[in-house]
Amino acid sequence: MTASAYDLHLDRNPANFQPLTPLTFLERAASVFPERTAIIHGSLRRNYRDFYARARRLASALAAHGIGRGDTVSVMLSNTPAMLECHYGVPMTGAVLNTLNTRLDAAIIAFTLDHAETRVLITDREFSKTIREALALAKAKPLVIDYDDPEYYGPGEVLGKTDYETFLAGGDPDHAWQMPDDEWDAISLNYTSGTTGDPKGVVYHHRGAYLLAMGNVVTCGMGKHPVYLWTLPMFHCNGWCFPWSISVVAGTHVCLRQVRAGAMYAALAEHGVTHLCGAPIVMATLLNAPATDKRDFTQKVAFFTAAAPPPEAVLAAMKDAGFDVTHLYGLTETYGPAVVNDWNSAWDDLPTGDYAAKKARQGVRYLVLEGLDVRDPETLASVPADGETLGEVMFRGNVVMKGYLKNKAATDKAFAGGWFHSGDLGVKHPDGYIQLKDRSKDIIISGGENISSIEVEDALYKHPAVQAAAVVAKPDEKWGETPCAFVELRPGAEATAEELIAFCRSRLAAFKCPRHVVFTELPKTSTGKIQKFRLREMAREA
Repeated sequence: MTASAYDLHLDRNPANFQPLTPLTFLERAASVFPERTAIIHGSLRRNYRDFYARARRLASALAAHGIGRGDTVSVMLSNTPAMLECHYGVPMTGAVLNTLNTRLDAAIIAFTLDHAETRVLITDREFSKTIREALALAKAKPLVIDYDDPEYYGPGEVLGKTDYETFLAGGDPDHAWQMPDDEWDAISLNYTSGTTGDPKGVVYHHRGAYLLAMGNVVTCGMGKHPVYLWTLPMFHCNGWCFPWSISVVAGTHVCLRQVRAGAMYAALAEHGVTHLCGAPIVMATLLNAPATDKRDFTQKVAFFTAAAPPPEAVLAAMKDAGFDVTHLYGLTETYGPAVVNDWNSAWDDLPTGDYAAKKARQGVRYLVLEGLDVRDPETLASVPADGETLGEVMFRGNVVMKGYLKNKAATDKAFAGGWFHSGDLGVKHPDGYIQLKDRSKDIIISGGENISSIEVEDALYKHPAVQAAAVVAKPDEKWGETPCAFVELRPGAEATAEELIAFCRSRLAAFKCPRHVVFTELPKTSTGKIQKFRLREMAREA
């Protein structure tokens, strides 16, 4: 590249260039709005001054334990104040935050701890049984810190040598944390559900987290001081980066351990919630709540969902209930949603069928995503914008992951040709909006969680009576989708649906297990390949 006059003596220096990191959002909020309520959790009210001080205490205590750049701190936490503090305190040391899916089984968690080389594990008492089993299976021997949430009243046991509050008490609230040396440094590690083989560790960097967090503020139309209700699990893609987004606008986090109708309506009425994110199950919980759980609220609430597009009847019911629903789309590899069905007001008066067709589309790129397209997966040529030609949805830009941890082959494959290959198949409409048509990896999205059909099939194949099995998504009013298993039994063998479901439950997390089992001869092609498109049709009717 030929140097120009604009390059001469105009170099980067500390005065004109700083690495982007979302950690600065909390520092600014604490400086500008120190007394404003940052966190509500049960009877707890914590302002931004204290939120920032506790994050710095955590960073200080971790640093004193030898935690620094490139170390992994794993957390098994619900949507609690500690989880929010970890999103700042852990990366303030240069370490990487690994949020564990609280719904997974011990074997997968053990794999994660080993693969991530976890040095510290902060775990909620509610999950002590699973964590105890995972630690027994894992080679990693992290420092275990117990978190005892005052809003949890169930069973649990002490696993570590110290508890969270004691650990924080040993830290300095004025700890001088360091900016990352490079905005490309890893900030967090999130594991995929594992479509084949072991889960893959998706690495986020400070730059991407900063940009997606800002993108959320723009996409969600957040003004100053929004009140955000945590129904989306913070372990999922770091809560779509909202733990960082809310600090941008000095908003209030309303924590919620469990998604229950009464607690959600109470938060809406008592705290003036303005925004929340969630899967279709959250909408169903709100709409189907008994009258005794419902509360009146006067504000309009923005609701963002990223699973299958809600049916027209659900959208209408949500609108009548006071919610404005926006459909998003993304993957773990894109920091959560990076595509939005950006609604054009001119579509409001379309006939019902046309209106629903517009609502069914995934949409267009976030402002902070540089490229979104539907392309031929072999040639990488962009497909015609005709709403019919099928291709693979691809992303490129600063809110695409750094790559897969310790997996160069998978990283290279995902980034082939300079685009991130989502594995999702879709079309591009004449106005540029994309729409998904199928999932090439046969992922089932149930209650916002990804379930690999291959993983469930592998469990079924271990049953001695099963000769062949195939699992597809069955539409479900409550969960969006649930696994439906089609099974061929061995000649002379017997098994009931209940027996096979119980067999799966002994090997898989409960939410991954089939809800329906159909005994039938599996439809196959002439080469013996199971025709899953036919099974999907059968599942809809079963």
